[in-house]
Amino acid sequence: MSPDLALQKALLDHLRADADLAALLGDPPRVHDQAPATPVWPMVLFGRAETRPWGGLDGEGLEHALTLTVLSKFDGAEEAKATVAALRARLHNAALTLDGWRLVNLRVTYGDVFRAADGRTIHGVLRLRAVTESL
Repeated sequence: MSPDLALQKALLDHLRADADLAALLGDPPRVHDQAPATPVWPMVLFGRAETRPWGGLDGEGLEHALTLTVLSKFDGAEEAKATVAALRARLHNAALTLDGWRLVNLRVTYGDVFRAADGRTIHGVLRLRAVTESL
């Protein structure tokens, strides 16, 4: 399995198993790698994923920059802010098991909550930095 796919799978499994996120996003938590045909709000979507070589001990590591987007139709930013906070708490320094790869570290590097151009949808953005190495 590619390191990108292994990381995404581990993140999805980790987030979907979280009780705090289930309280905010339904049970199981609505965390998707693409928008569903019939959306149910709120939800989290996996967005942009960048990967670049990282030196590591043997020069075989990869640095991943990932973006998670929270989408909310709640009247105000409260729901999106609570979801971003729960994601941050669940992911920052999380020790995930990846299929065929080792997660060196996982950090939340950025968070933002803002109203979309439609004036109704609230977006939350969380950026992650992960480093993986081959086993």
